Amino acid sequence: MASLTGVHIHFPALISFKPLSSSSQFSSFAKPRHDSGIVRIRCSVAEGPPAVSSSSENDSRKSMLDCVIVGAGISGLCIAQALATKHANSNLMVTEARERVGGNITTVERDGYLWEEGPNSFQPSDPMLTMAVDSGLKDELVLGDPNAPRFVLWNGKLRPVPSKPMDLPFFDLMSFPGKLRAGFGAIGLRPPPPGHEESVEEFVRRNLGSEVFERLIEPFCSGVYAGDPSKLSMKAAFGKVWKLEKNGGSIIGGTFKAIQEKSSSPRAPRDPRLPKPKGQTVGSFKRGLVMLPNAISSSLGNKVKLSWRLTTITTLENGGYLLTYETPSGMVSLRSRSVVMTVPSYVASTILRPLSKGYCRILVLALFLEIGTAVNGTIYSSSLFPNRAPAGRVLLLNYIGGATNPGITLKTKSQLVDSVDRDLRKMLINTNALDPLVLGVRVWPQAIPQFMIGHLDVLDTAQNALSNGGFKGLFLGGNYVSGVALGRCVEGAYDVAEEVTDYLSQYVYR
Repeated sequence: MASLTGVHIHFPALISFKPLSSSSQFSSFAKPRHDSGIVRIRCSVAEGPPAVSSSSENDSRKSMLDCVIVGAGISGLCIAQALATKHANSNLMVTEARERVGGNITTVERDGYLWEEGPNSFQPSDPMLTMAVDSGLKDELVLGDPNAPRFVLWNGKLRPVPSKPMDLPFFDLMSFPGKLRAGFGAIGLRPPPPGHEESVEEFVRRNLGSEVFERLIEPFCSGVYAGDPSKLSMKAAFGKVWKLEKNGGSIIGGTFKAIQEKSSSPRAPRDPRLPKPKGQTVGSFKRGLVMLPNAISSSLGNKVKLSWRLTTITTLENGGYLLTYETPSGMVSLRSRSVVMTVPSYVASTILRPLSKGYCRILVLALFLEIGTAVNGTIYSSSLFPNRAPAGRVLLLNYIGGATNPGITLKTKSQLVDSVDRDLRKMLINTNALDPLVLGVRVWPQAIPQFMIGHLDVLDTAQNALSNGGFKGLFLGGNYVSGVALGRCVEGAYDVAEEVTDYLSQYVYR
């Protein structure tokens, strides 16, 4: 996960952390003088879609790629896969500065254990399932038990979270007055929306009351964003819920309106290839999440280039972009009609700084957080998915830290293990249990983007700056654009692939 310290525990305990590499995907962006921006580059030729050194403009345009995707994390790979499968466009290339694909997806397998040191699972939405099926992984999908209980630690006791409406009157996480307040607020008996963008905390307290926020939403924000709900934007972080009130006058009103609109509009038939999940659940693959980026990379073949570091990107006189890379074989240059930047925002800011310095400062400062110390959440990995631990063993994955608990990077590995082990003994495990077997400790100093108040405005400013500044065909992608969840990255990839295709149709191949 992000800005968290992940802790995996084979009963008794596993922890995963390692500092994130600070190497950049690229160094600079410039609009060159057209007499020197193309031909004064010594290049080697890439295998697969052509790389271009110097030639006539007419010949070079014939050899141009339709799209270069910078970054082979899950967003970049899925954009390429969507272009190839949904839009029948394989005239593309994916470049990655590191020596492997997958970005933050980090599956580790050792001594009979299999665990994730990055994202742990995904919501099996139709776009997510489509990507898995198109990547040849239908038979490798595994789905969790939709009836598996979830708990929140409140007042020293683990209390079940309601999983269906009939549970609401009986669960003991909230008091009876708190439930009444939430119910009345949900139907619209609450203060009206203010005249400013609300934080998650403001929105939830106003609509559903303090108990819902403190006992349900605050722990949820801690687990998903590792963030501070008093600073996270409700509109950006939980846009679907925010839209319910906006469109229907209340959360319940918006829900009914959404149901009516869905039932009245014609629906495209569902892809018969897709499996049908039972209930609300999460998914993964038999050998972990890493199977998805590896399968897509294998499908794309030599269109994926590893250890390619983008050093410059320049505009071409008659449209398109020239990208120059440091590669294991020397300097390589690519020409492309469009470019998608899927690298993290703090890396992408390097390329955007000449366009809008204010945007870059806000983006970098607003999106990423420090890591803290308290356990935010624990997942029973070996109970959720099969073959995660040897028989008779329990594998626990723990996330600690977050925006409200800075300082975890100053702690030693043993201190991190002790902190997690101490909390687990209070919450889940016999205090006299044997010491944990620590499988790994990984620290992600920059991992989960923080969708602060104003995030969407900042993103719009950046995208408009590109379009209005003469950089059409240059797109932004990745989790700071689409959302932090793995499934949202995949859904966002389909959206970006659609934008690229529309751009090529309107401005290049018209």
